[in-house]
Amino acid sequence: MPAASLQALLAYSIDYAGMFPPCSLALESALQNHANYVRSPEAWMLNTFVLPVEQFDAAKELLSPFDPLHPLRVAALGPKTANAEAFLEALEKADTAIRSLSSNVDLISISHLEMFLPRDVALASMEEARSLLGDLPVFWETPPNRAEQTIALLAEYNSDADLATFGYKLRTGGVTADAFPTSAQIAGALVAPATHQLPIKFTAGLHHPIRQFRDEVKTKMHGFLNVLGAAVLAAEHRWDARQTSLMLEDEDAASFSFTDGFFAWREWKLDIKWLNNRRKFVTSFGSCSFDEPREDLRALNLL
Repeated sequence: MPAASLQALLAYSIDYAGMFPPCSLALESALQNHANYVRSPEAWMLNTFVLPVEQFDAAKELLSPFDPLHPLRVAALGPKTANAEAFLEALEKADTAIRSLSSNVDLISISHLEMFLPRDVALASMEEARSLLGDLPVFWETPPNRAEQTIALLAEYNSDADLATFGYKLRTGGVTADAFPTSAQIAGALVAPATHQLPIKFTAGLHHPIRQFRDEVKTKMHGFLNVLGAAVLAAEHRWDARQTSLMLEDEDAASFSFTDGFFAWREWKLDIKWLNNRRKFVTSFGSCSFDEPREDLRALNLL
């Protein structure tokens, strides 16, 4: 069995995004993969299936691989819009689609919505969004250079809401070198004052546990152990951006320790209880592969 601290750090951490680059699978193939993954020994790492709202109707016809014991949990992905007006129109359509898809309660459920937040969206638009979506959790994405500004906006909204269900989605890579934010940009988001009480998730580029150069993208890809680990340790130990960047840039797997009592990076430790508490806010990462993360973890003798 994996160490308890590894399970605590990675439990329900991977949102399977098989339809997206570089895998770019057809919907039916990606759903069949997900149905296999929810029955695998590593299903404890699997979170949701990332499904664009415009694919909801097609997905309804492809639910036969799932059953009430192995239902399909969906991360609904809304469209990217250019301004606040188009954003609210798209949000209304997404809400209608979510309500329709959720009617099949035995086989499918909506975990949360993910959607890009245009630059001109302000608190008033956030109020409209919440009135539409009710208490459905939402992760709003903006570019890494707007992370701290967006986190502050969402924290301000959450502070006045009865139920704090808005979180932030940080893009951590892509299929080209220019899609990868710097370690400093990621660190800035992780140490922003509001981050530690705001749910945060990550997407793209986190196929591998440890930061490493990958020839397919001609740059260094961030590691999911680096990113998730830095998020929980920065919150627990009140790291600054410089310290957080050091962990994000560490390419030595030996720096990471997992026992049944604690998770550690170098001399910095976090015991199981507090790790579980921090994971309430450090939620998951989207990956087009569920196989690569598991294969790499096995290669490191962590699985």
